[in-house]
Amino acid sequence: MDLFEEKNIKPMLIGAGAEAFDSPDYIFELKLDGERCLAYLDASSTELRNKRNVKMLTKVPELSDIHRHIKKRCILDGELLVIKDGKPDFYEIQRRSLMSNPIKIALASKQYPACFTAFDIIYCEDRATNMIPLTERKALLQAVVGDESPGFAVSRFIEERGTAFYNLVQQQELEGIVAKRKDSKYFFGKRTRDWIKIKYLRDEDFVVCGYISADNNMTSVILGQYADRLIYKGHVTLGVGGEARRKIVSLDVIEGPPFEVPPGKEKAVWVEPRLVCTVQYMMKTANGGRRQPVFKGLREDKTASECLTEQP
Repeated sequence: MDLFEEKNIKPMLIGAGAEAFDSPDYIFELKLDGERCLAYLDASSTELRNKRNVKMLTKVPELSDIHRHIKKRCILDGELLVIKDGKPDFYEIQRRSLMSNPIKIALASKQYPACFTAFDIIYCEDRATNMIPLTERKALLQAVVGDESPGFAVSRFIEERGTAFYNLVQQQELEGIVAKRKDSKYFFGKRTRDWIKIKYLRDEDFVVCGYISADNNMTSVILGQYADRLIYKGHVTLGVGGEARRKIVSLDVIEGPPFEVPPGKEKAVWVEPRLVCTVQYMMKTANGGRRQPVFKGLREDKTASECLTEQP
């Protein structure tokens, strides 16, 4: 089956984390704070699908004509973003991905238009390109793209000088960078240590396991991650309203917690553990907690079973 016609690709994933480094064997590019997406583009149409192969164009209709920027039929791997105040805004793209009302989507697309930034090409014309080296894929990507626009861009990268690049990203308070081996292939649906994340603002994904409503209308979300089973991972303050809160409180209620919990959760409402949320924090504490955690948003491109606890 032709990959373009089948439209069922699972993107390759980052398989390692590290501190900033320099190496002539790697390229370095920004780690964009958005939603991973594959773009299926030909002469007459655009189709965008997230990591779970869910069609995304109804959420970002302003990107329906990005196929006009390419010269050949292709499949591009990249990031779906909303830029706010000059930086990628994870909350805004996640808020958009949760919307279903066409009127609200149209209003959001005018206020904060989405964009797609391509960083890889895995199919061109009538053949897969995933098994050619990364540097050749980068050159092909540049050749296939005609021009760019506010809604469509190609990711830039630098060679060798990862430490200086990371320091610049840190100064700008961006999420981080990704190091990729120049000779790396692209393996569908696999994690590879050929791609390394070097993060400044850290975040993790958690299963939403319950919530506690306070008298001031704030909501505390109880978090979990999987090891051999679901385990308690603390909580984070959500806020007073919004689409994320509505989805959480509408989950089916279960009789008790899905794990052992510390005292102080007597007023918790326990829910079916199937939603995933992202929490950003500055650093981990000595006892494994997270300093200054912030609820970033819900993720519909990831399943609860994929939220695995990080090994010490």
